[in-house]
Parts: sequence; structure tokens; C-alpha cells
Amino acid sequence: MGSQIGRLISIDFAIQFIGWIISAKFRTEKFFDLTGSLTFILLTYLSRNKTQSTLRQNIQCSCIFLWAIRLGTFLFHRILKSGQDSRFDRIRNSPSRLFITWFMQGIWVIITLLPSLYLNQKQIDKPLTKTDYIGWSIWLFGFVLEAVADRQKSTFRNNPNNKGKFTNIGLWKYSRHPNYFGEICAWLGLYISSSHMLSKYEKLFGLLSPIFVTFILSFVSGIPILEKQAMRLYGNDPAYRAYRNRTPVLIPFVNFPRI
Repeated sequence: MGSQIGRLISIDFAIQFIGWIISAKFRTEKFFDLTGSLTFILLTYLSRNKTQSTLRQNIQCSCIFLWAIRLGTFLFHRILKSGQDSRFDRIRNSPSRLFITWFMQGIWVIITLLPSLYLNQKQIDKPLTKTDYIGWSIWLFGFVLEAVADRQKSTFRNNPNNKGKFTNIGLWKYSRHPNYFGEICAWLGLYISSSHMLSKYEKLFGLLSPIFVTFILSFVSGIPILEKQAMRLYGNDPAYRAYRNRTPVLIPFVNFPRI
């Protein structure tokens, strides 16, 4: 099992390395998110037991495929339309900084997938339990939440009448980042659904998946960057300040101290 995970890690970082070379040569980030999504799909597919896949494994894989296809196509379409990703403004022309970004994507992919990779290598099976259904239900909730939030924000921004305005409609009334909350729920759900099939050390390492996703989105490359951008764009707008004060940063109706 360890050798199989090692092989998948090697494939993961080989893909990111090739992506970095192309990205640095052409100074573009247009295929960054799409590459990440395709890596999720490829590693999940390669981790499956091709001859004896179980119903549990097939459902788990289908959840990952749906998530990756939906998010990958959405982000790729968005960057083709906008032409660039503001996250790369300071690193686009720096090969060393681009390398770190691509390397971090490799870490993100493999850690996020760990519980499902462990599950896919199991040769034994048992009937579906409440744990499976609870996990997949949480995944479905997160998947729908993220998809709806992305769609609402995209529709809002594509309306010329909303130019220069901040998004505060639909799910965005109740959370400043409902799409990220959906993403966290999705991976938490897939950890739960796989957890009762894992050994003790696999459960421990697998738990890194939802923890890592939550940490990255909340403190590194997600919320902090977008919050700074929003303050730069709308910080002098009293309506935005009121929205910021009353709207939770992540979990609807749960207002933690400001980030």
C-alpha cells in the first residue's frame, strides 16, 4: 500500500513540475487550476482497484470526479474570460515563486485525497453503514453549496449594473465566503465516509485532509487574500463595512472574530 501511495505522489509532483515549467516559460497561470482538477481525477482513477472496485469505492470516486470536473471547468472558463488570476499578479514573472505555488498545489492534491486513496486500496469490504451515508450527505451539501455560491457570484459580476459593487446576494448574504465553506464540507464529508474503513494510522493521516483544506482556505491562499482585496476595493464604502460587520466570514450565522 505504501508503494502505491508513493507512486501516486510521484505522479502528482511530476505533473506539477511540468506545469511549472510551462507556466514559467509562457508566464501564464491560465491552466493552473485546471491542472489541479485534472490531477485530482487522474490520481483518484489510478488509485482504484480496477478488477474489484466496491460500491463504496465507486461512490467515493464519483464524488471526487464530480467535484473536480465542476470546479475545474468553472475556474478555467472564468480565467479564459478574465484573462488572468489576481493571485498571480506578484509571482507571474518569477519562476521561483511560481515553483512554490505549483509545489503547494501538489501538496494540496495529495493531502486532500489521502482518505480516498487509502480507501481505494482496500481489498476487503463491508456493507454500507450510517457513516457512509452521513459522509456522502455532508459532501453533497458542500458540493451544492459551493456550486450555487460560485454561480451566484458569477451571475452577479456578469451583470453590468453591478460593476464596482461587492457580492451580497443569495448565499453571500449569510457568509462572505460560502463557496469555501462548501469546499470544506465536501472534503470533511469524504473523510467521514471513508474513515471507518481505515486503519488507525490511516485515519490519523487522512484527517489531515479536511484540516489542511480548512487551514489553506482560512489562513493562507483563500480568505486572507480575498478579504484584503475587498477592503482595498470597497473599504471606503459604508455599505460594505456594514455588510462585513454583520456577515460571518465563513460559516453562515456563526460570526467568529474577524479575519
